[in-house]
Amino acid sequence: MVVNACTRRGGGGSPTAVVSDDGTLTDDDRRAIARRAGTTHSAFIDTSRADTPRVRFFTSAGELTNCGHGTIAAQAVLLHRSGAMDHHGRQRTGGRTFATTATRRPDGIEVWFDQGVIALSDDVDATGGGITAALGLKRTDIAADVRVASSGTPRLLVPVRDRHTLLSMQPDFDRLATECRRRGYLGCFTYALSPTARTGAARMFAPAIGVDEDIANANSVGCLAAHLLDTSGNGAIEIHQGDTLQSPSSVFASATHTADGIVARIGGLVDLGPSIDLR
Repeated sequence: MVVNACTRRGGGGSPTAVVSDDGTLTDDDRRAIARRAGTTHSAFIDTSRADTPRVRFFTSAGELTNCGHGTIAAQAVLLHRSGAMDHHGRQRTGGRTFATTATRRPDGIEVWFDQGVIALSDDVDATGGGITAALGLKRTDIAADVRVASSGTPRLLVPVRDRHTLLSMQPDFDRLATECRRRGYLGCFTYALSPTARTGAARMFAPAIGVDEDIANANSVGCLAAHLLDTSGNGAIEIHQGDTLQSPSSVFASATHTADGIVARIGGLVDLGPSIDLR
């Protein structure tokens, strides 16, 4: 089925295909289903272990190590199929097992999951030319230090000076894909915070993995929460995406310090669409 993950006020969200996977599919089949579904991301659920289902994520270009909004979509579908009102469970993706929570709400199914430890580092060269130009920005458009954040795959967190700058961006996707591949980045998460830094708007550009712009990128919101906790002490954030794609989305994240490092929890609402046979 195709569901809308990370909706905002009951609408929008990122269309995500969720498919039951009995192990007979090949990776070529999974890529083909991702193309046929017409969504940027697809989640494939192996429920042979009901207590800890394995979920894999694909775009038409190939498999992803993990996918935040795909996890939110998959867990919402699992709760829907169970008929229960809520569920506290676990999911295995990319060699990691983590906790999930799904609860039925009047405006959809609310899902939270543990993102794990987030590594943060600086990239002093990121604004030196290539990536900045590929994003269609000038150095004066960048509001603060650019950082690298990774919950498994590194991406750049790029703060811009205001919402207008953010929404006006017109990246050169071919050039950005080249720059990100050269540096080993998933993509660039550009954002502008509100004056309170409790909310903000963002755009995620990931042409290196075949997604020019994401409607919602939940893992990057978790990475941003970790960065904000590290730099300001405030690790709770709500981020709006998808407005330039006419599909508004909202992702919540909360980061905390632990003995292992900064970890984050990520949440969003899911609107279940009609059941479609994608196989």
